[in-house]
Amino acid sequence: MIRGRGVWHPEISGARALCQGGSAGEGVPHSGKIAVRGEETGGIECLSLESPERGTRPHLPRGRYSWRAVPPGPAEGGTVSDDALRDAADTMRAVRERCAWTQTIDHRDLVPYLVEESAEVIDAVESGTRADLREELGDLLWQVLFHAEIAAGDADDPFDIDDVARGLTEKMVRRHPHVFGDAVASTPEEVLVHWNAAKAAEKNERTSVLDGVSDHMPALALAQKVMGKAAQVGVCAPTHHLADPETEAELGDALLTLVHLARTRGWDAERALRERVRALRAEVRATEAGAS
Repeated sequence: MIRGRGVWHPEISGARALCQGGSAGEGVPHSGKIAVRGEETGGIECLSLESPERGTRPHLPRGRYSWRAVPPGPAEGGTVSDDALRDAADTMRAVRERCAWTQTIDHRDLVPYLVEESAEVIDAVESGTRADLREELGDLLWQVLFHAEIAAGDADDPFDIDDVARGLTEKMVRRHPHVFGDAVASTPEEVLVHWNAAKAAEKNERTSVLDGVSDHMPALALAQKVMGKAAQVGVCAPTHHLADPETEAELGDALLTLVHLARTRGWDAERALRERVRALRAEVRATEAGAS
């Protein structure tokens, strides 16, 4: 058994892992686990956590951990196959079964990581390299696999990654009748007509155009989404005397100007927008109630 002090958890994608002390020597990141210098192993795997202490990183508390050497591959004793997605799912299952830290995680615990990994994908798309994007998409995929593996262990309503993939495939086939059926769509606008019709049929229990709009979206994105929904029921977006920008760049400058104004006056720009969007949502629901 290799014993040491863990600073970063090795099984969370993108995290750095370090094992100090004991016979392990110095650990360096490698293939999602830890490669131990001077030892010919595929890595070392977290087995247990003892005497946890609060650390300086959000990913894992400081404490003493137990580790063991494991061979390369998606699972102990396994081999890499031609089905990379299945290998990834099998790797997640092995981690869930054998990693003491991972076994304690539930869906709510994973939310901060999902937000972080999504943001890093955006960074890679907007300013990263192709290698960055490939890596960050993998990290985001790990979050999907993690959630699915947690769900597979639910006692009341279990589902696994195959159920997730099957549901996704069925939904995308329904929403693309011009690809998988007899419908015709030769323009993006016609595609959206089919998409929205299929979505409306799927969500026929919804009573408001706002149903399904998440309050957890960033305030600006939420504002833009709600204003689009408001227009569908005849609720006009608020107007202001600010100069009308002519380009997206000028719009960015105008938004920065408003944020600067909020900062200098001690206002919370994010909260201000959230509260105004909340009022707009209430107006939409009132309009819908009056029309019914």
